[in-house]
Amino acid sequence: MNWLLVIVGAAVGAPLRYLTDRAVQSRHDSVFPWGTFTVNVSGSLVLGLLTGAVAAGAASSHLQLLIGTGLCGALTTYSTFSYETLRLAEDGAGSYAVANVVGSVAAGLVAAFAGVALARALWA
Repeated sequence: MNWLLVIVGAAVGAPLRYLTDRAVQSRHDSVFPWGTFTVNVSGSLVLGLLTGAVAAGAASSHLQLLIGTGLCGALTTYSTFSYETLRLAEDGAGSYAVANVVGSVAAGLVAAFAGVALARALWA
């Protein structure tokens, strides 16, 4: 049963990642990978909120598998982040590559902490 929850979550997360990436990137005339940045930060926020909810007893471990492991696991993408950063550096956009690394890690951590804090405020 657990594996089915992960599969269902991933089946939603993967196309959501693709569609969000395309929608966000089409609105920016820049080499910066705004689509990947957006899905990674959004996924960090959702995972933080879910983790806080589970810790507070407001969400089940099954929901954590469905949304956390399945949806967020497929929505967020470390491999694409790495590839796009490498591509920026190789194409001579070193400042964008550095901004992508620093910005993605910092924003992802802030989003995760914000999600946990929000969950604590809601279910404490």
